[in-house]
Amino acid sequence: MRLAEAWRVAVTALRANRLRSLLTMLGVIIGVASVVVLIAIGTGAQREVEAQVEGLGSNLVLVVPGQLELGSAPSRSPLDLDDAEDVGRAVGQPGRVAVTLAGGETVRFGARSSFATVNGTNAAVPDVFSRAVARGEYFRDSDVDTRRRVAVLGSSLVRDLFDGADPLGRQVTIGGVRFRVIGVFEEVGSAFGVDSDRDVHIPVTAAQRLFSDDRVDALAIKAPTADSTGRVSDEALAALADAYPDQEFSAVTQDQILGTLGRILGLLTSVLAAIAAISLVVGGVGVSNIMLVSVRERTREIGLRKAVGARQRDVLLQFLLEAVLLTSLGGVIGIALGVGGSLALTTVVDQVPAVITWWSPALAFGVSAAVGLFFGVVPARRAGRLDPVVALRQE
Repeated sequence: MRLAEAWRVAVTALRANRLRSLLTMLGVIIGVASVVVLIAIGTGAQREVEAQVEGLGSNLVLVVPGQLELGSAPSRSPLDLDDAEDVGRAVGQPGRVAVTLAGGETVRFGARSSFATVNGTNAAVPDVFSRAVARGEYFRDSDVDTRRRVAVLGSSLVRDLFDGADPLGRQVTIGGVRFRVIGVFEEVGSAFGVDSDRDVHIPVTAAQRLFSDDRVDALAIKAPTADSTGRVSDEALAALADAYPDQEFSAVTQDQILGTLGRILGLLTSVLAAIAAISLVVGGVGVSNIMLVSVRERTREIGLRKAVGARQRDVLLQFLLEAVLLTSLGGVIGIALGVGGSLALTTVVDQVPAVITWWSPALAFGVSAAVGLFFGVVPARRAGRLDPVVALRQE
């Protein structure tokens, strides 16, 4: 039997039982659509995380006390401002070491108030991190040295407190202490579930007085090039080991953060796709079951074909084509639904990024066709082995 003729017969057989064919494809459609949607969400989440990490700045090295591991409790920092200067000299970047001392406080302006993250930092922050000031200016080294009570506010905080009024030069109260607003950050959105537009930056010395604490939580160093981040990490840790021989410190680069998060998100995406693929297996079992029923219903047809010269492989090819056509058509419909569902989900829910990669629909279609081929073998072999005499006598 020619392939074109077998294909025509397969299409005719499926069209003769449209409802049964559609119900048979349903499991494959759901499975393929689920795989495409989940891979799109996982890929989108991975790219979103990468963009957020890269958006912090370039060539960053973060130094924190203790062992930096997922799930580990943070260690109390022994670091102070002198350590930041020592580390800067040790790595050859004296003006490119940022410090941070963070805490949560209520910020008030008149009758309005809002809870915000207060970051005590130094003047190196705009150079180390990619955090631009939209209006006004960032504070200087002299502001840190003199403990000036000045503040740079995030854009969301400005909207909450000032309701469209110009905040520059106004006095806000942070933890009961007055600070003068000298700048407003550009809007950057959320990163890792934290709304950076609700931050307040004040000189670290003012923050130490506000929080009654003379430490700093962590250091951030901007390496001159991406290739030098490893050297900067080693030199920073060596300098701190000399100053604190009994204290452990950890240094992490952007590449290390991206690699760790990428592996976690990639594994999560694979697990979700594997769970969704279970419905493909269920759909394949349904295809095999329906094809066995079809073989039983078309026993006389099979016997007649074999009686007029059809070979076993011709009958085998016929039923395999029908099974593959069922699952492939279901795969195409599932891909269309999956792509459409991913785009709709991204449009409706901004917090759920979805990225359609070329390989996920191709993989889903290939798997759906393979499911039809695999689960169609048993019915096809059963049809091919029928004895023509027995088949023709079948009622």
